[in-house]
Amino acid sequence: MPTIKDVAKKANVSVATVSRVINNTGYVQVETRQMVLDAITELGYIPNELARSLFKKQSKIIGLIVPHLSTIFFAELLESLEDHLARHGYKLMIFNAKDDIERENKIMHVFNQYNIDGIILVAHTKQTKNYADLHIPLITIDHKMNEETPSITSDNQQGGRLAAEKLIASGCKKVLHLQGPSFLLTVLNRNKGFNETIEKAGIALHTIDLAFVSPDYRLIEQFIRSHPDADGIFCSTDILALHALRALHKMQRAVPDAVAVIGYDNVELCELVTPNLTTIDQPIELIAEAAVASLLALIDKKTPEPLHKVMPVKLIERESTKKS
Repeated sequence: MPTIKDVAKKANVSVATVSRVINNTGYVQVETRQMVLDAITELGYIPNELARSLFKKQSKIIGLIVPHLSTIFFAELLESLEDHLARHGYKLMIFNAKDDIERENKIMHVFNQYNIDGIILVAHTKQTKNYADLHIPLITIDHKMNEETPSITSDNQQGGRLAAEKLIASGCKKVLHLQGPSFLLTVLNRNKGFNETIEKAGIALHTIDLAFVSPDYRLIEQFIRSHPDADGIFCSTDILALHALRALHKMQRAVPDAVAVIGYDNVELCELVTPNLTTIDQPIELIAEAAVASLLALIDKKTPEPLHKVMPVKLIERESTKKS
C-alpha cells in the first residue's frame, strides 16, 4: 500500500507539501498541487484519516453511546441520527455501554484517542465529571444529565397522560401497568403522567416492574393471569405490550373487546402484529434532527437554543383499543 512518502517521491516534492495538498492548508502552487494530485491518483494513495484528524484537530466523527443495541427503539434512533449527521459530513462511531461503568471508562478513553468532535449520550450515566473532563461537545438524548448539558427528550409525562386518558375513554375500570425498570427517568416520567391521571379518575391500578432488555415473559403472563378482571393494560415499551398481547391470546382474552392494550414508542412492529398495537409515538426523526442541530451548535462554540428541548408525543390509535 503506497505511503505519503511514495507520493512525495513520485511528485518530486516534500512530504510537507503533500500534506498541505491533502489537508488543503497553506499555499501550494497550482502546478505543484496538480502534480501531487496526479501522483495520488496514479499510486492509489488513501490518506490516513486518523492522522489527518490529529493534524487538523477535527475528525468529523461523532461518538454515540447507547445503553443497549438490542432494542428496536434505539436501532431506529441510531439510523436516524446517522442519516442526519451524514448530511453534514460526519461519521458515527457507535458504542454499547450496557450499563457497565468499566465499559464506559474504556469508551471515554477511545474518544480521546480518536479526537472525537462531539458526543451523543443516550445511555444514562453517573460519570458526569468524567465526561466534563473530556472537554468534548456533548449532548444527551432521552434524559437530562444536568442543567448545563444540552438535552433532547420527548414529553414522557404527556405520553403517560395520553395513555391513561385513552384507557379511561375506553371505559376501563381495572388497569394493569407493565413498566420497566422504574429507576429510569423516562419510565418515572411516564409513570407520573399515567398514574396521576388514572388515580384521579378513581380507577384501580396494579403495577409490575420489569427488565428493560429481555423482559421475562413468564412474569408478564403470571401477572396478567393474577388479575383476570383487568380490562386495560399500559406498557412502558412496545416490546412489553407485544408480550402482553401474546399472554392475552394464550388466555383467550379478546383484544380490545375484553382488554385494551397500549404500548409506548411506536416502533415498526406495532403495525405488523394482530391486532395492530395502539401506542404512544415518540418523534424519532425530530429527536435526531434536534440532537444533531444542538451538537453542531456546540461544535461551532454556540449555545443551542433552547438548551433543553422537549419533543411532543402523540397517541397512535390502532386495533388494540376501541375507537373513541
